[in-house]
Order: sequence, then structure tokens, then C-alpha cells
Amino acid sequence: MNNKRWAEAAKTIPKYAILFAITFFILIPFYWMVSTSLKDFQQALSFPPQWIPSPIKWDNYIDLFAKQPFHLYLFNSLYIAALVTVGTCLFAALAGYAFAKISFPWKNTLFLILLSSMMIPTEITTIPLFIWLSKVGLVDTHFPLIVPPMLGAGGMFGVFLYRQFFITIPNDLDEAAKIDGCTPWKTFWRIMLPLATPAMATLSILTFLHSWNEFFEPLVYLNSSKLYTIPLALSLFTSDSGTEWHLVMAASVVATVPLLTVFFFAQKKFIEGVAMTGLK
Repeated sequence: MNNKRWAEAAKTIPKYAILFAITFFILIPFYWMVSTSLKDFQQALSFPPQWIPSPIKWDNYIDLFAKQPFHLYLFNSLYIAALVTVGTCLFAALAGYAFAKISFPWKNTLFLILLSSMMIPTEITTIPLFIWLSKVGLVDTHFPLIVPPMLGAGGMFGVFLYRQFFITIPNDLDEAAKIDGCTPWKTFWRIMLPLATPAMATLSILTFLHSWNEFFEPLVYLNSSKLYTIPLALSLFTSDSGTEWHLVMAASVVATVPLLTVFFFAQKKFIEGVAMTGLK
């Protein structure tokens, strides 16, 4: 019996060795970011690279907030990403439920049209959208970073994700709710939406990550530095004398913490949602 267990364990060793090697190479850039954030300006540019900072400069994180209002950029990114995530999850859930459980004319055709909109690159729609927003006075505000992403390709992906999840839920549940006197609205809020927690967690993580890391749209629509998000704020540490890489890496470490926090609390539902949306 023990020999069988050892034989089975020996078969898994190559798999874990490969996973360990992949993980090691993935973590190298992250370690380099943290290490550089604790160096001074000379150490960050030294060659050959110094992997372990000596001495450790914890003051870099203090200088990060002293040289720039980085707390303001954190707040801008946080509330924009939060609003985009909540809005996208809500609108996508409503549309996904309608396409999965409610019969109406041209349903499949409309769904295909919505999916085809995901094939349109953002750069193509940016110019006409910028012209329209400039005419109504919404350029150099956070409006273009909040509302259009909810209804754009990210929102359409959310509709697809929710639809695929709701399809896996038996129709008998809907019929039982109707017998009990539930309207479609009550059925959605009280039964379907709580069951769609894995899909919601999946879409929340993907939407939050995309909004948090978005650089192109803030670069196009924002002019005032007080409205900057973190990706734009990182460019403020570059001057004529060079880039302060130790502060850039410190800012990157601070910017990574919310992403790791969101994924840490939602990773179980995220994996479950990715798995279940492909069942049918």
C-alpha cells in the first residue's frame, strides 16, 4: 500500500516542479519591484543590479506622499474603479437575466449584435466620444471614466458572463417562483442574483482590475492633475533629470495592494464562476 502511495506521489513531482518553476519566474518581477522600492536613487540604477537593498529605505514610502498628493490619486482610482465595478455588475446582471430567462422578439439577434460590439477596438470610438463629451462639457471630469465603461465592451462581456451562468440554472426554479406569486423583478432580485454570486465575483475582479489599470482613457480625457488616476500619476515622477525609479516602484507597490486585497477575498468565487460559466 505504501509503495502505491509513493508511486503516485512520484508521478506528481514533475508537475509540481514545473508549477514551482513557473511561479518562481512570475514572482521575480514582483520581488524586483518591492526591492527597488526600498533602495535609494543610486542603488535603483546600479549595475550590476543589487537584488537586496542595503540599507533599506523605508522613507521612500513617506517621500512618495510628500512629493505628490498620492493619496488623492489613490482615492480617484479607488472610487472610479468601485463605481465602474458596481455599475457594470448591476447592468450586466439585468441584461444577462433577460437574455437567459425572458422571451422577447429578436432576442438571439440582439444578443449577437451586443457580442459583436466587443470586436470594436476602444481606439475607434474614442474620437467621436471625445468630440461629443467636449461639446457637453464632460471632458476633464471623471464621467468618461465611469459611465462609458459600464456600457462598453466590459459591460457586454458581463452580459455574456451572466447569461451563460443564468442558463445553467434550471427553468423549474423560475416556474416555482411564478407559482408563488413572484414577478420577474422579484425573481431576479431574491432568487437569481444571490445564486449568481460566483459570476458576480468573477466580473467584479476583472472589471476592477481593468478600471484600476486603465491608462489610455484617463490620458485622453483628463487634463487636471488633481483628477489623475494612479497609472497617470506614475508619470509625474519623471522629470528632465530622469525617472525616480525608487519612488515609481514604491508607488507601484502601493497601487498593487488593493488589487491583491480584492483578489484575496474573492478568489474562491472567482474560480467557481469561471468554471461554472462554461458548463452549458
